[in-house]
Amino acid sequence: MEKRLFNTRKPIRKGRRVQERKVNLDLTLVEMFERFLTVKKSEALAERTISDYEIHFGYFYDFIEGDISANEVTIHLLREYMSYMIHEKGLKPMTVNLRVRTLRAFMRFCYTEGYIQEPFHEKFKPIKVPEDTIQALTPGEVKILLSVIDEQYYASYRDKTMILILLDTMVRISELLEIKRDNVDLKTGFIQLEEEKTKTRKSRIVPLSSKSIKVLSEYLTETEDFRSNLLFLTNDGRKLTANTFRRNMMEYGERAQIKNKRVSPHTLRHTGALFYIMNGGDPFSLQKILGHSDMSMVRKYIQMTNSDVKRQHNSFSPLNRLK
Repeated sequence: MEKRLFNTRKPIRKGRRVQERKVNLDLTLVEMFERFLTVKKSEALAERTISDYEIHFGYFYDFIEGDISANEVTIHLLREYMSYMIHEKGLKPMTVNLRVRTLRAFMRFCYTEGYIQEPFHEKFKPIKVPEDTIQALTPGEVKILLSVIDEQYYASYRDKTMILILLDTMVRISELLEIKRDNVDLKTGFIQLEEEKTKTRKSRIVPLSSKSIKVLSEYLTETEDFRSNLLFLTNDGRKLTANTFRRNMMEYGERAQIKNKRVSPHTLRHTGALFYIMNGGDPFSLQKILGHSDMSMVRKYIQMTNSDVKRQHNSFSPLNRLK
């Protein structure tokens, strides 16, 4: 019998050598957050995003009542903070989730960098909430809203102009407040949004309707005396804040007696998107105007009521082709 010259048994596969994670537990929570913020700033994130990180960390810092060591950060502490926000502070689920997402990003960074031992971000998750659907205003409600604004005062005149431009261009309030007079081209009918001032960090051009061109032309003439290139300013020529305009919008909504609907800049963005589609606009051009890379986001902006669908069906029914 012929003798085998080699072993037919398969060799045992050697496992990969797992390297132990190097963990530096010498840092405090504040020191870790300062490093986290440095990295985020180096990624050229929007100023608002950086500000949100600082504000939301501040809420957690107030809860723990001072700085703590890396060893003292536990999943139990994070869950206690969530319970505190929900049951003691009575915050809305959407608000809680905003703060949780910020902390999760921070915890993920700390674990990846080796500042904490456990991946707390995998266990510390947002709570499930019903999808937030923003009800758009009706054309009648928009007309009433505009009618309650007294244009004889600059602030009110400015706000009315902003409402019309928000409806027409569907830009975000943060983007609107960063528009400079030089960004407005009334001849071509476009506004240039600078990349560092948009949420997506991409520049885009939004078109203006003939009505908006007329409104902005009058507004630019009325505000020539301001010594600032920013388009929308306070009475004394300072930069207008989004919160100030949001408060004004709420007040106008109360005067117009618009109930059961949120009257806000974001509602105007949704309203403009719905009006655009109802007037025959296509979703692809709407996507570009809104500045979304994903069509699924556009769908969220178009919340049609049964009456909206009925009107569209009456206009575009297949049977209309038989007339």
